[in-house]
Amino acid sequence: MLKEVTGITRVKMLYLQLQYRCNFVCKTCFHGELLKSTERYTTAEAVELVSHFQREYGLEAVTLLGGEPLLYPGVVEVARFCKESGLTVEICTNGHRGFFGTVRELAPYLDKFRVSIDGLADVHDRIRQRGSFSSAIDALDLAAELGLETGVTMTVTRTSIGQVVALARLLDQHRVGELKLHCLRLVGNALRHPELEVEQASRYEALHEEIDTAGLRLRVVYDSDLTPQPAMAACSNLIAGDWLDRIEADPRGGLTVSCKAVGRDANAFRFDQSLRSVVYEPHAHDEIAVSIPDVVYIGN
Repeated sequence: MLKEVTGITRVKMLYLQLQYRCNFVCKTCFHGELLKSTERYTTAEAVELVSHFQREYGLEAVTLLGGEPLLYPGVVEVARFCKESGLTVEICTNGHRGFFGTVRELAPYLDKFRVSIDGLADVHDRIRQRGSFSSAIDALDLAAELGLETGVTMTVTRTSIGQVVALARLLDQHRVGELKLHCLRLVGNALRHPELEVEQASRYEALHEEIDTAGLRLRVVYDSDLTPQPAMAACSNLIAGDWLDRIEADPRGGLTVSCKAVGRDANAFRFDQSLRSVVYEPHAHDEIAVSIPDVVYIGN
């Protein structure tokens, strides 16, 4: 049904939220109250979803997400299936040291290991939990020792925007290859923390210039709200014509095309396990009806 409604015939990346459950309650998390939900894919359902997109849409890559994906009981099995199916496999985790054994099990089936870090230790630990920064750095070191490519995702806030370059320099020292910067969106837990929002867009332009002149070795990528260019007026997730860069699947089966729609219950599509296909369930505030613009990553 995705093809019939949108004309999309190829999807490059599936962002697979395996479950909502997490061992953190971060101030910036877009899931909000859903972190308390027990909903998750069974291993068989996750495999079926991946198989469908590979079979029907030429899927090339999967990113395993949560909640916290390393809490998901079948994470190794799902990653193994994806890897053995010829897909590129990435995971994004909070890097808690309690997961290090699972990281070692996962390593043969991963192409990239990404950790969420929201600033230097003082800022990061206030947003997430005490001691989580040092654990995240140790997780990146472990992944590098296991031969994995590593990356960091950072949600830029009012308290962390002045730490981006310092963090990037630190990550350089730990062999991290990429820093992905996200704009904070006031959904989920962030609704209760509006003080974290960067209110002046000019601060992003200054950040962009600071990064350009910092001489960093790692690659920095920005979502479209963090670049000096204006945000797109419509969904810009199409690479070319009918080829979609990514689609995000939540634990209830909802499929969201636009990153800016994630966390807003704005999905118009759902994967129906009984039918083993995508179904169209439009509503007045879905992402197609309101034309929510998407996030485009632009290399520095």
